[in-house]
Amino acid sequence: MLKMGIIGVGGIAQGRHIPAYLQMKEKVEITAVQDVNKERADEVASKLGITQVFDNYTDLFDVVDAVTICTPNKFHADIAVAALEAGVHVLCEKPMAMTAEECQRMLDASRKSGKKLAIAYHYRFTEPAQVAKKAVRNQEVGDPLVTRVEAMRRRKVPGWGVFTNKELQGGGSLIDYGCHMLDLALWLLDGPKPAEVSGRTYNRLSKTPNQINDWGVFDTETFDVDDHVSAYITFEDGASLFLECSWSANIKEDARHLSISGVDGGLNLYPLEFYQPKHGTFMTTTTKADHNENEAGIAQAHNFVDSCLGNAELVVKPEEALEVSRIIEAIYKSSETGTSVRLS
Repeated sequence: MLKMGIIGVGGIAQGRHIPAYLQMKEKVEITAVQDVNKERADEVASKLGITQVFDNYTDLFDVVDAVTICTPNKFHADIAVAALEAGVHVLCEKPMAMTAEECQRMLDASRKSGKKLAIAYHYRFTEPAQVAKKAVRNQEVGDPLVTRVEAMRRRKVPGWGVFTNKELQGGGSLIDYGCHMLDLALWLLDGPKPAEVSGRTYNRLSKTPNQINDWGVFDTETFDVDDHVSAYITFEDGASLFLECSWSANIKEDARHLSISGVDGGLNLYPLEFYQPKHGTFMTTTTKADHNENEAGIAQAHNFVDSCLGNAELVVKPEEALEVSRIIEAIYKSSETGTSVRLS
């Protein structure tokens, strides 16, 4: 039985991680919680029948085998490193951290301690992603050439929490939403090495007064993160990736898109389709697969717990999550400097 601690008991903890662990009572028990908001921590603990509530997360390490970190991005690295050095496994919410340097600290601590470090890129666990991964491994696409990624929302700036606080989050739509689809694309491509990144970030729309927004109210005057990002990434093998993400765009409707065009075929994830020249014609195969994030969250929890217990291999490895953060950092740097960024 794995003893689990929850650090940060806000929306993502209560909406995804805690419900997933509660469905796995045969192999994991939530034994402790910690939050800077003591009243909220006490409330969640009371609902779950947990008696161990901590003000300081370091005290929590003494009574758990693993922790799930659900804090703002700014605190990911320090908490994760402290947990790993204390001999505790870590599942950290995405993104891995604010900077690539912080991610490397986390990775080094995991390697030194021998404890598991997983990052919560749960899109990998959805049915379309799992089927597409098998197809790519079976060479149904062949060598990938061009990948196109969209994570677009028409009017959904998160009007709650600290999502629009650059100091605490490090960015906006890219580091919050675009990171999911970027991670998914890199995973399906089997981790190609990025060579050069060119990007542009925008937030003029969200700084315009009297904005229509479907996800609550935010302050347009203090808005200081990106709400729309475009990027072009080339890899050492010559392949390329177009990325566009947004919280707030003047488009017809929200759009989630990931497609890969390869030498032997292509695929589209939403809906899941495969395109291949066969039998003297160009064939399209449509496969029914549901992007169910609740089920993906449960599968992610199972994978992490099973990995901690020595019964599974992590689906999301910290080395891969570090690469996502390196690219995100390069996109921001490219936009700031107005030049492309070379990655060694």
